[in-house]
Amino acid sequence: MPLTPAPPAPAPPAHAPLTYWCEHAWLGTNVEPGTALDVTDGRITAVRTGVTTPPPGAVTLRGLTLPGLANAHSHAFHRALRGTVQVGSGTFWTWREVMYQVASRLDPDSYFALARAVYAEMALAGITAVGEFHYLHHAPGGTPYADPSAMGEALIAAAAEAGIRITLLDTAYLSSGFGAAPDRHQLRFSDGTAEAWAERASLLKDRDGVRIGAAIHSVRAVPADQLGTVAQWAADRGAPLHVHLSEQTAENDACLAAHGRTPTRLLADHGVLGPRTTGVHNTHLTEEDIALLGGSGTGTCMCPTTERDLADGIGPAVALQRAGSPLSLGSDSHAVIDLLEEARAMELDERLRSRTRGHWTAAALLHAATADGHAALGRPDAGRLETGALADFTTIALDTVRTAGPVPRLAAETAVFAASAADVRHTVVGGRHVVRDGHHARIPDVPRALADSIAALYH
Repeated sequence: MPLTPAPPAPAPPAHAPLTYWCEHAWLGTNVEPGTALDVTDGRITAVRTGVTTPPPGAVTLRGLTLPGLANAHSHAFHRALRGTVQVGSGTFWTWREVMYQVASRLDPDSYFALARAVYAEMALAGITAVGEFHYLHHAPGGTPYADPSAMGEALIAAAAEAGIRITLLDTAYLSSGFGAAPDRHQLRFSDGTAEAWAERASLLKDRDGVRIGAAIHSVRAVPADQLGTVAQWAADRGAPLHVHLSEQTAENDACLAAHGRTPTRLLADHGVLGPRTTGVHNTHLTEEDIALLGGSGTGTCMCPTTERDLADGIGPAVALQRAGSPLSLGSDSHAVIDLLEEARAMELDERLRSRTRGHWTAAALLHAATADGHAALGRPDAGRLETGALADFTTIALDTVRTAGPVPRLAAETAVFAASAADVRHTVVGGRHVVRDGHHARIPDVPRALADSIAALYH
């Protein structure tokens, strides 16, 4: 029987000044040995390089310290599908039927238990903020809960328990396809109209560690004449707006048949695109689509482990970034939860597609996993180790079988191209240790929490 680790020491109050000494720290362009991060009230107040030994009273972080990773696209309940949907063959559309069955079993209590464990898994993987693309709003059959925000509040509470920040992207999901009524599985996703969605979504409020944003599930799930309502709701609040975009060629074909234009053009024509908007996947795009996304500053969230698990295809991330679309990363269906894997997969998948190497540097991939990911979640003050930024960071061990032996100045390359979530040793959020020496400070047995919450959905 494995030994249960001793519980970590209590975290200091958030307002107490504290210094973290990083053996190595990635400062956006380079790795600096001996870096001290002074933290007060949850923010970095100074970054001091050339500090060769830990200052008295400092917390020592051995390894490579990075800004906290941002998981810009998550469906927490999909974690319950891991293993199940990898059996046999099929398509995205057959995978979706299995997903619907799991969704039908969730209520606020079971969703809280599952999401709490999933977000703790993210913390163990160095993720300090998640963008939860949330459309599971009502009870099965579509009846609202007594508290219309019950499912969203369950996710918010789960993130708080797990110690990470959340941007709850409350999602409009109104149709089974280009104006058709929701099918029986989708009834609990739908508010009926975009106006009713907006009324319910407005009940959710920003608070410490919580940002409320909006999402359009897809152009097939929100009628064209209601896209603008969702976009305006987000604009009025200065909130992030996300949308699944051109993940499947079947969606593109159906959109062309219904509207005579691509999904990207449809979104552009209804005022959805812009610098606060992120298209998720952006896989099957025309040259005009790429120009529309890049020219408007609309972001792109790539989810390579899901895109390859579902055989979706490899999106034109290089062309999108060159056109002006900032790149972020997400674990989406949680086939794995590992933002380092998502980062390297974006580069390695592009190598397979193009048969050339070196499309992104390690620094560029880390930027997508940190600063640009946080910006996509409405947190431009996170994702950097610099004065004034949120004190959210994570430390990758450099002495494991995957990471041992790097030249220190190449530690970022080692982290991106060799390390995994298993190499995360520390995660700090708002100046507080959430993961210390590989153990979650609040949830002592995350694997058991995952196993129990998932098993409850299958019994």
